[in-house]
Amino acid sequence: MALLEFFRPNKKSSASLAKERLQIIVAERRRAGSPEPTYLPQLKKDILDVIRKYVDISPEQVTVALEQRDDDLSVLELNVTLPDEDK
Repeated sequence: MALLEFFRPNKKSSASLAKERLQIIVAERRRAGSPEPTYLPQLKKDILDVIRKYVDISPEQVTVALEQRDDDLSVLELNVTLPDEDK
């Protein structure tokens, strides 16, 4: 079976795809060294689109922030306020 899997491309999960995208963003951030990240609005939109597949939320309920702590340490903070189940 391994021979057949070699010729058949594997579908990536959304988690691994998101991880790769974040790695690219962090690598670009380190390379550019710009103090104000320009990709955060697009990243927020992409995350919002994924969350909307499962939960009905508005853009105000999602916040994305990037904090530069050291030269080699960046923290991406994502806060999502989910709606109450009672509604």
